[in-house]
Amino acid sequence: MKRRLAAPKKLKQDKIMHHYHQKNHQRVTSVKFSQKREQKQREISCYFSDDFHPQLNSEGPIRYIRQDVETIEIRKLRRGDYLPDIFLDLHGFTQRQAKQQLVEMFAVCKSEHIYCASIMHGHGRDILKKQIPLWLAQHPDVLAFHQAPKKWGGAAALLVLIE
Repeated sequence: MKRRLAAPKKLKQDKIMHHYHQKNHQRVTSVKFSQKREQKQREISCYFSDDFHPQLNSEGPIRYIRQDVETIEIRKLRRGDYLPDIFLDLHGFTQRQAKQQLVEMFAVCKSEHIYCASIMHGHGRDILKKQIPLWLAQHPDVLAFHQAPKKWGGAAALLVLIE
């Protein structure tokens, strides 16, 4: 025996929306957003100076290792022993945008416990290719970086080992 469903009943709207709460909420979130933006700008200026030029090896592929890290780590990066858990593609970004993306990537790596990242800077006019290693060498969480193996971008990318 088939049962028939009853016709749907209309619900009575008994909720009242207070518009002043929405306006106040927008103001609060915009203040929080501007505070976060200011904090990011401080982090960017703290970590990534354009005036500081660390001593990087100019011969061969781009590479860097912090003084307190064993040299075997740079060889592991070169061979591709570390698999990147996160990929950051900076193609088409300005230097300012690239700095912001790097700060955000480090924040994600720290919160997600990511220890190896691939940063793709591309070839282009070599602006980011030259600048990103200088910025990375300044960041306190960077243990080492090396030009990525061919399967992860080769000369257009860096593998970064993060503390």
